[in-house]
Amino acid sequence: MSDVGSSGGSSGAFGVLGEISAPAFAVRPDPETLFLRRSDRFRALADEHPLKPYLIFLADLSSAQHWVQQELPPAAAPDPAMLARARMHSMPPIDRTGFEPDVTCTATLDRLLVLFADCDMPDPARAALRHLVEADADSRTVMMRAVLADQIPVEAIAGHVLVAAALQVDFARRAALIDPAALHPIGDGVCPACGSRPGVSLITGRQGAHGTRYCVCSLCSTQWHHVRIKCVMCGSTKGISLQEIEGGPGTVKVETCAECRRYVKILHQHKDPALDPVADDVASLGLDLLVRETGLARGSTDPFMLGY
Repeated sequence: MSDVGSSGGSSGAFGVLGEISAPAFAVRPDPETLFLRRSDRFRALADEHPLKPYLIFLADLSSAQHWVQQELPPAAAPDPAMLARARMHSMPPIDRTGFEPDVTCTATLDRLLVLFADCDMPDPARAALRHLVEADADSRTVMMRAVLADQIPVEAIAGHVLVAAALQVDFARRAALIDPAALHPIGDGVCPACGSRPGVSLITGRQGAHGTRYCVCSLCSTQWHHVRIKCVMCGSTKGISLQEIEGGPGTVKVETCAECRRYVKILHQHKDPALDPVADDVASLGLDLLVRETGLARGSTDPFMLGY
């Protein structure tokens, strides 16, 4: 692992030569393409990868996340009064702390379990799926709340991964209906749409925002602007370093913070547009293992990496 940079402070406002970006603060997800592109990326990464069986498993799960949307009723549009209240009190408009699964959320999990049941999976995952199918509504709600509170019990990771996958679909569909202009910063390392932690950050190659850094929500997939060389988790600009695996393509790095002793990955999507915030996070597990040897903790979250 090599050190490729240190703190110095950069806003990332300048992209390609001659272009000055004026990036939007937030970018909402597109659930109709999000999970299908992710599934394709998992499959592409799986070839000759040490985690190939798991990446194929997640490719199938992402595909199920995509297809489950075909039979769901439209997500409810956000209440304008709720949006105004959230802005007034610097709160995310989607309340994950007081979340109660509605009919659509319940249908999302039900349908996901049916679609995913036809996929190949290891015995523990099959047992977890069967347990979820047989679980009552109250038990499922408890599992959803555990996912949303980042308090998943170690002995029940497999079942909660499936619940998390359903919640990703549900929350992405909700976030897609929020006007990005209605979103505003609410705190370091917090999604402005749903209050979740980021999974990774990325340097985008989008026109008008080339070279700009965005955090990507681990739950609803909303992206929000975050300046470069600044800790995502604590906001410090001191003791920031960028590290990567020596000899790698330089597209996936980690930003480490000496102040809070945490790290967050940075995906250089402007160098490789195929990079996916979830698929490439899982596929770069080796980088996590190397960073953890230095005593740093992962600041971001990814429900598909809970067992590692």
